[in-house]
Amino acid sequence: MTISKVVIVGAGPSGLLLGLLLTGAGIPVELVEQTTSLDTNPRAAHYSPPSVFELDRAGVLDEVRPKGFTPDSLSWRKLDANKTRIATIGRWARGVTEKGGIDERMRMVVLPLHKLGEILERRLKERHNAVIRYGHKVVDLGQDSKIAWVDVETEDGKKRIEGDYVVGCDGANSKVRKCLFGEDNYPGYTWDRQIVATNTYYDFGPYDYDDSQFFIHPEHYHMVAKLQDDGLYRITYGEIGGLTTEQMRERQPKKFEIMLPGNPKPGQYRIVNFSPYKIHQRCVDHMKVGKILLAADAAHLCNPLYVAIFLLKSKS
Repeated sequence: MTISKVVIVGAGPSGLLLGLLLTGAGIPVELVEQTTSLDTNPRAAHYSPPSVFELDRAGVLDEVRPKGFTPDSLSWRKLDANKTRIATIGRWARGVTEKGGIDERMRMVVLPLHKLGEILERRLKERHNAVIRYGHKVVDLGQDSKIAWVDVETEDGKKRIEGDYVVGCDGANSKVRKCLFGEDNYPGYTWDRQIVATNTYYDFGPYDYDDSQFFIHPEHYHMVAKLQDDGLYRITYGEIGGLTTEQMRERQPKKFEIMLPGNPKPGQYRIVNFSPYKIHQRCVDHMKVGKILLAADAAHLCNPLYVAIFLLKSKS
């Protein structure tokens, strides 16, 4: 069956990447996004070989890699005076060929998500069979035997956008998912702790730090991962549950002083992004209902930072 158009909800990396893959296959897309611009909050930055494969399939890998960097070393450490390594992997996250060999081109690449989004957005706008509509908030959806549609609110009023399929790529608070299954129906659970993701400039040069490291600690578990060659790092750490964003901001200086080498005070580092997140483990029962589909966080939530640290801590 020939597909005349797919409606994608959400202009995050998943929606933009899906748009590139579909238009590259000759399938027109109309992408709707409730905000007026790309999200710049610190989120994912490390793309493992399966993701790199999809970036290559979408035709953007050769632009992504030189704008990011390829990490070499990964370690798990104790939060003691020496930041003792428990385990280390060199040249990690290698790409593997079908015959078991190493494909260096498919190795992990690191690039802050908003910068990846800029590449994906620009490339999709260049496609003659794609349109991106910002300021379009989905309020309802529906389908029949022939088409699916979303009803959206815009500054010019309400309207309906139709396609052969609707794909919800609209994140953890997905309106597409809520319309399908109900406001509070997202099977799974939420941890009683939170994490705070920051993009921070700090000089780790004097210290024996790898490109990425997880620190194992019952209270001050955290990750330090290089994002750019100019000294920008992703520092993501655990927090107790129930705190407001303001309370977490107040606690941040002491957390950094405890966690980071050199026990820095404010003024010795520069935080350019600060984003708290709840820690979820959830997945919908059905990712496809007729002509409506769910993808990425709209369909499943799993926090790899907390899971990786928790599992290793539980075995130590």
